[in-house]
Amino acid sequence: MTVCVFGSEPWQVGLARESILPTEPIWMSGYASRDRPAEGTPRTELWAKATVLKDAANRIGVILSLDILGFGSDVSTAICSAIMEKASLERSQIFINASHTHTGPVVGNNLGSMYFFSEVEAEKIERYTEFLIEQSVSAVTRALQGLQDATLSYGIGQARFGVNRRNNPEMLVPKLRFEGELKGPFDYSVPVLRIADSDQRTVGILFGYACHATTLSDYQWSGDYPGYAQQFVEARYPRAMAQFIAGCGADINPLPRRKAALAVGYGGELARSVSDVLRGVMESLEPQLETRYSVTNLRFENVPGRDRLLRDAASEDRYVVSRARKWLKVIDAGGVIPSSYEYPISWWRLGNSMNFVGMGGEVVVEYALAIKQLYGAATWVAGYSHDVMAYIPSKRIWLEGGYEGATSMIYYGQPDRWSETVEDDVLSAVQSLAR
Repeated sequence: MTVCVFGSEPWQVGLARESILPTEPIWMSGYASRDRPAEGTPRTELWAKATVLKDAANRIGVILSLDILGFGSDVSTAICSAIMEKASLERSQIFINASHTHTGPVVGNNLGSMYFFSEVEAEKIERYTEFLIEQSVSAVTRALQGLQDATLSYGIGQARFGVNRRNNPEMLVPKLRFEGELKGPFDYSVPVLRIADSDQRTVGILFGYACHATTLSDYQWSGDYPGYAQQFVEARYPRAMAQFIAGCGADINPLPRRKAALAVGYGGELARSVSDVLRGVMESLEPQLETRYSVTNLRFENVPGRDRLLRDAASEDRYVVSRARKWLKVIDAGGVIPSSYEYPISWWRLGNSMNFVGMGGEVVVEYALAIKQLYGAATWVAGYSHDVMAYIPSKRIWLEGGYEGATSMIYYGQPDRWSETVEDDVLSAVQSLAR
């Protein structure tokens, strides 16, 4: 942790992007039902976007967003290690986030138990992962080289298309919405960070929303509604780079869905909310930056033994089989199945008033609500940050079970579901880092 003291100099900001659109047809991430690689014309570009902040005391923070479903610790470590070496930064100074689009490419071993590739397809994914790392580091490097004086301001809007998918049957959502009967929890907030140059022209716009990017499930590359929202914001502010940061929307879906026009419409709604914030009164942020990062050990409920793994390996569920074979290989090689996982959290402070929290995994919305209750509604809470290793359920969802509470761990290849104390452990770690 490093705390910087306010000085006489303004913020300096650098902005850059690199395309991460695959250059060959490869497998798409997000749905186990897909049976072939991507095809057709991309609906939107896919980007690695970097915003570099430098405060009055020369403290630097890097915000890197990727238009992909997610990344494991292997990929994020490779990206961050290269950036740290090039720019002499600490891990706490890098905030990396995935938009979680379900029409983006498979990356590394993320969700490894979900896919069954040929050797040829696996080699394509390996090549793409290296490309993604290179493009990500390139975007950050160029942003670091382009630092200019800037001012920062912050505001919060609203968008209401996200629906809690556990509590509202998808087929009934239009009726429930019309009748005002949609059930929560949910988080409609749209946090917006405006970056203006020395002439007060908007040059950078960071914004977020807590909702799965699952409007589309076809075979055409796209950033889903976040991709369209970024396009629309940039069309409204042509000098600016728009950058989406995914919130804690693991149990929130854009509903209804499955049509391209809906992804465009949700992107438009989100972009209008961003524009409304930018046209209103925003809070100025002094050029002070504090960055913190830590990992906490989240325990698994049980560690499977060889007998259980052998039973799972004989299952009729091929995903259960895939996970079992993964851990049997570890045991047969003389390894040990871990009893916990190193879970990453970051806590940034911009100016005197803005908290920016990054949490690993697919975090359900109750965490964002709890953290904002503790630290104020202006706190920006992002999921899908640093390492997307599994769903992070609340205690309520853990007890209820289901996909977010238990079975999704199979597809992520984790040895078992989290322990019952997962919510307490995560929130305790957040509070410790905040202190």
